[in-house]
Amino acid sequence: MTNEDNDITFNGMNLVGRVAAQLIKIDDTTLRDGEQTAGVVFSNVEKIEIAKLLGELGVHQIEVGIPAMGGDEAATITKIAALGLPCSILAWNRTVIADIQKSIDCGVDAVAVSVPTSDIHIEHKLKKSRQWVLESVKESVDFAKKENLYVSVNMEDASRSDLNFLLEFAKTAKGAGADRVRFCDTLGILDPFETYRVIKHLKTNVDIEIEMHTHNDFGMATANSLAGLRAGATHVNTTVNGLGERAGNAALEEVVMALKVIEKIDLGMKTQMFRRISEYVAEASARTIPAWKAIVGTNCFAHESGIHVDGVLKNPLNYEPYTPEEVGLERQIMIGKSSGSHAIIAKFKEYGTEITQEDANCLLEHVREKALEVKRALFDKELVQLYQTYCEPKDA
Repeated sequence: MTNEDNDITFNGMNLVGRVAAQLIKIDDTTLRDGEQTAGVVFSNVEKIEIAKLLGELGVHQIEVGIPAMGGDEAATITKIAALGLPCSILAWNRTVIADIQKSIDCGVDAVAVSVPTSDIHIEHKLKKSRQWVLESVKESVDFAKKENLYVSVNMEDASRSDLNFLLEFAKTAKGAGADRVRFCDTLGILDPFETYRVIKHLKTNVDIEIEMHTHNDFGMATANSLAGLRAGATHVNTTVNGLGERAGNAALEEVVMALKVIEKIDLGMKTQMFRRISEYVAEASARTIPAWKAIVGTNCFAHESGIHVDGVLKNPLNYEPYTPEEVGLERQIMIGKSSGSHAIIAKFKEYGTEITQEDANCLLEHVREKALEVKRALFDKELVQLYQTYCEPKDA
């Protein structure tokens, strides 16, 4: 049942209705916040290639970096802006006119102007006042809009800010002509329930688009991004592989696939590219993709347990929420300690060999012994050797 707020009831709980697919936009910040991961540096060539991959994938906006850094950073941003990618190119700035001018000089079509909104940051980092923050927003947004730029105003440390001040901040940004505000859970301290409450309150009281910028310090970045969308936000800031400060940001691949599969909102991206782009960013950032990484980890479609393998062989939907091809992966049937005889028979079919149920039962005992010995699943060569040693018919 729906009401005037497009709410829906699910298992007795009232939830906001799903946001229309055409309203949701992904602003990927791999090249800015992703590169701010401690110890990560992208070469100029890598930054350009990542931008091209993101454009091909279908993200709506790329946050390319910080022009105020000058040097190679500004030069590379200028090159990316001139590529003619099928997406908006946004540069990050402080609420400083000189920063924004450097972004303009690089040829971007959008800017983010960022300033803290929490009292702890205003007093102890900026050493300024709330009024100074509001005035800096007015001045910087006014300047950027006169240059015909799309403007996002970032609420740094919004999750630790006074809610009334956030409302005043958002109204100030809107009054100055900003296109959206970015709600930053800078320390990743929110849960989805509080995220929903705060974003719903902001959206109800200020008619401006909201972007979610969530961090993963407590493992809830993706969940908090989705909660923000449920509450009325329309933009999400993501990074490939969840790169970012400390525990990272909301992962691009997680947000997009959660929307597609769970929320039934297809953003039209080439999701089959996810493994490829994840591998490229992993190599460029010198960060290995864990096998268990959501969406792009190789274990996402690897099955060993006898019950699971039997279910997957009968119908992959028994244990797979979507096909491996949708994200550029392949299904793997692995043979190890928890395998069953059906998995062994299926594995030998992959080799082009038919074995009997009796042979599979015989082999299973030796497989489990070997797996305990080596403390892992078996390689194909090891499985074949066991079969040849214990089960293969001998010539008379």
